[in-house]
Amino acid sequence: MTEPASLAETFRRLIATTGPISLAQFMGESNARYYASRDPLGTEGDFITAPEISQMFGEMVGLWLADIWDRAGRPAEANYVELGPGRGTLATDALRTMKRFGLELEVHLVEGSPELRCQQQQAVPQAQFHQDLSTVPTDRPLLLVANEFLDALPIRQLVRTTEGWREVMVAVDDDGTFVPVAGPQPMDAAVPEERREAEEGTVIETCPGAAAVMSEAAGRLAQQGGAALFIDYGYAQPRTGSTLQALAKHRKVDPFALPGEADLTAHVDFAILAEIASSRGARWLGTSEQGAWLRAMGIDRRAETLAGNSPQHLETVMRAKERLTDDEQMGKLFKVMGLAGPQWPDGAGF
Repeated sequence: MTEPASLAETFRRLIATTGPISLAQFMGESNARYYASRDPLGTEGDFITAPEISQMFGEMVGLWLADIWDRAGRPAEANYVELGPGRGTLATDALRTMKRFGLELEVHLVEGSPELRCQQQQAVPQAQFHQDLSTVPTDRPLLLVANEFLDALPIRQLVRTTEGWREVMVAVDDDGTFVPVAGPQPMDAAVPEERREAEEGTVIETCPGAAAVMSEAAGRLAQQGGAALFIDYGYAQPRTGSTLQALAKHRKVDPFALPGEADLTAHVDFAILAEIASSRGARWLGTSEQGAWLRAMGIDRRAETLAGNSPQHLETVMRAKERLTDDEQMGKLFKVMGLAGPQWPDGAGF
């Protein structure tokens, strides 16, 4: 039995037949192959996320959800919904924390990776699984969390050339390597009028997938009530420039070098997502730097408690807290955006 062709080989044949493909197609198919074939998390994988660094992260998320639920009047029924739950670590820590405050929820996990679903099932046996939000029940409030989910959704890039705006495509160089090129079709109409006269070489990124997810989640909050946290690396004010990057074995690599074998991501535009959420009727509670938000939620006190209970782990606990909150590590680059239904209260930490 012959092995299936690598994604790189498939892309090369496709490009040879039809010409350059869009960056969105390259990124989308690469990540679909990547996530379907492995567990990418942890020291043996390609990257590590905040919940895997310390239980404190999930505990702060659970505390935020329990607090806003309490101030919303403690609705008797609500759903915990997580997008891209990794190994289920965040859900485990958040659900444990919420239970301490009398909040026990039906759990719905949105996950497309068979490998990760198996691990999530072990971590959260009561969970119900979904391919997307469309099948999550609509009859009760949502307490929704998405940590490092939006960054892996395919982006489009537009670049200003001497002929005007063009979409960034992916072609094959003479030596067989994949390279970004400007497409042939004029794309000026897709660029906001106030940005069309940017200097040559300017790159603008959009993420249709993130916009669609935010539109649906915010619409659900507007109709069903509830609250949501979206946590990712990105920017809170509009910016330009390519943010496409790839990680393999915890190192940055050429985003075009290993399709299907490295994690492709891009920074999340929280400014446009806040606009989308508001347009769908949800309340935007604010967008905060992760370090500031975690400190506002009490991570310093929690770290002291954990260290006091297990003095032998003092250095490990404090190093983890620093990694999550320090400006030079995850504290500044990562953002936390809060949303709520129209009748729900403001959220802590914003």
